[in-house]
Amino acid sequence: MFSSFNAYTPLSWFFWVLGLAAFGVEVWAFIDAVRRPTAAFPAVGKQTKSLWLIILGVAAVIGLAGVASGGFSALNILEVAAFVAAAVYLTDVRPKVSQIGRGGSSGNGPYGPW
Repeated sequence: MFSSFNAYTPLSWFFWVLGLAAFGVEVWAFIDAVRRPTAAFPAVGKQTKSLWLIILGVAAVIGLAGVASGGFSALNILEVAAFVAAAVYLTDVRPKVSQIGRGGSSGNGPYGPW
């Protein structure tokens, strides 16, 4: 009788909010990669900007599909992989690429300002 009834439980709301947060991280990573200079990626020994934009763009689309599906879908393993890709960019690639765009001396030493 209730087989087509799709009730949202607190756990399903939790996973939906978690998916929404992951989607936000994926969009943040994509926008950050768009803003970085193209030459900075190979200069620090990372993959090209084009490849990172493809990876992060696909990750954002998968994250959007996960949020739109309500949190529980067949895409769950893809959603995890998409979040991992964005996390790798933000924790490994972004810090190194962001140093290239800064330019000259900022007046800071290795332990803070001079």
